[in-house]
Amino acid sequence: MQSWLLRGVRVGKSVGALMTAAIVAGVLTGAALGAGPYLISQKDREFSPGDIAIKRGETLRFFNDDGELLHHAYLSSDTFNFDSGDQQPGSKFDVIFPVLGDYMVLCGIHPKMKLIVHVTN
Repeated sequence: MQSWLLRGVRVGKSVGALMTAAIVAGVLTGAALGAGPYLISQKDREFSPGDIAIKRGETLRFFNDDGELLHHAYLSSDTFNFDSGDQQPGSKFDVIFPVLGDYMVLCGIHPKMKLIVHVTN
């Protein structure tokens, strides 16, 4: 029986092949689903990070992790719009960005809050 050496442990050929197949399947599944969602914190009257680059079709998850403040993320452009509505502390809101471009997300409650999103291919 042929065996493989895996981190100092010998495993049988069939076990090694199964492990390799599982790793490849996991990588391909992750690639097909895309990365993300990317977490955008809303705390202390700011988005964090304040600037992010993502690929078209990827998701941003807006999370209000402020203890007491409401937030209200929105974007209004010629090509793409969304509005989270008022977000209570602890709430999450997912947005998929389907259109290429650079966007400025604002908070309807705190006008100084700005997030720049760069959507690329």
